[in-house]
Amino acid sequence: MEKANQFTITRTLDAPRDLVFKAWTEPQHLASWWGPAGMGLRVVNFDLQPGGIFHYAMVAQNGAEMFGRMAYHEITPPERLVWVNSFADADGNVAQSAYFPNNEFPLEILNTLTLTEEGGKTTLRLTGSPLNASAEQAAFYVSMFPSMEKGFGGTFDKLVGYLESIKK
Repeated sequence: MEKANQFTITRTLDAPRDLVFKAWTEPQHLASWWGPAGMGLRVVNFDLQPGGIFHYAMVAQNGAEMFGRMAYHEITPPERLVWVNSFADADGNVAQSAYFPNNEFPLEILNTLTLTEEGGKTTLRLTGSPLNASAEQAAFYVSMFPSMEKGFGGTFDKLVGYLESIKK
């Protein structure tokens, strides 16, 4: 059962689950597709283990950087990843996003990625819910669902293109 403040997005990819899992769990792969359309990614630190952190910089075309981090909680190859996603500072500490200077967006989002395979295609399901958020932050998070659909849609389009390029 989904919670009222849980964001969910699903995408079916024309790639085997093992490959999709690698795209989510190896830094050289993540650097090629993670983040909004039109932005590059620089891996600052990558430690794929429960308690480990993936610290990254999303790089705009003008060179401006915005940092983020994934704090891994559960890694079950090749079917499941659980992590807390946050905006970050250059040192990898959780930070408020410059896009939301009034602290209206939750600082931490608990994400669960599940991958299922059928007929050589992988269905990706990503859910996210705010952690330790005020009622106002949770409501703002829900109000952002249409924007998040577009943002993740662009990110997953990058993933599709990347998977096509490495399947050859």
